[in-house]
Amino acid sequence: MKKAIYFMLLSTVSFTVMNLLVKYLVGFSAYQLVFFRSIGTLFFTMPFLIHHKISILGNQKKLLVLRGLAGVTSMGLFFMSVEYLKIGSAVSLRYLSPIFATILAVIFLREKVKNIQWLFFLLAFTGVLIIKGFDAEINSLGLLLIVFSALFSGFVYVLINKIGLGDHPVVIVNYFMWISTVLGGVLSIFNWKKTPQDMEWALLLSLGVFGYFGQLFMTKAFQSQVTNKVVSLKYMEVIFTMIAGIFLFGDQYPLLSVLGTIMVITGLILNMFYKSK
Repeated sequence: MKKAIYFMLLSTVSFTVMNLLVKYLVGFSAYQLVFFRSIGTLFFTMPFLIHHKISILGNQKKLLVLRGLAGVTSMGLFFMSVEYLKIGSAVSLRYLSPIFATILAVIFLREKVKNIQWLFFLLAFTGVLIIKGFDAEINSLGLLLIVFSALFSGFVYVLINKIGLGDHPVVIVNYFMWISTVLGGVLSIFNWKKTPQDMEWALLLSLGVFGYFGQLFMTKAFQSQVTNKVVSLKYMEVIFTMIAGIFLFGDQYPLLSVLGTIMVITGLILNMFYKSK
């Protein structure tokens, strides 16, 4: 139990650092951030697959490509939204993805959703409306970008469910990173906002490093036998990011906006625990 908590907290801290770096590097285009975020992770996934002699091409190529395309779209929209939103708001709204994943699973996988789950989703969406209605700094374009980012992230969950155990997890991530590197690199050529200077190179590449370890530690926590007891710690990322954003970027959150964020997280956690039972 202690080890699972330790891994989940490490994952949360890693993702928080990555989020803050994204906000700090907002002067670069979203496509540049996608490119460096992805190539930084490839330094870990490729050696792993080669060392363990795992096929890089995978087995379910069509699904793997779709997962990569949905993932890079979600990531790119998230990076774009950060230019318009406070980082804490962007991260909390991105967590709407499990709701979209459930809705998409009903449509494509014909899964059933209980009435009480729709109540939990309504609570979360009401939280979004409160955030938008009572935080004057919530930009409409930024809100639209992050909601669509969550939608595509939900699609990723459905595709991973479809892939199942047919492909190694690192193969799935590797596909995602290669597709992101290629698309991010090509689009960066036409949207190159600035050239990295000195430490900026290291900071850009570290996006992939922290993203990789965030994913790695989260996977290790989920592999424990106490997943249901530690998974809610994942949402500490929102709290850590909001607090850090206040001190590092001077972000301010109205009381009702904080209440809306709490409603979003509460609705998602209640749904998560209900599904686990």
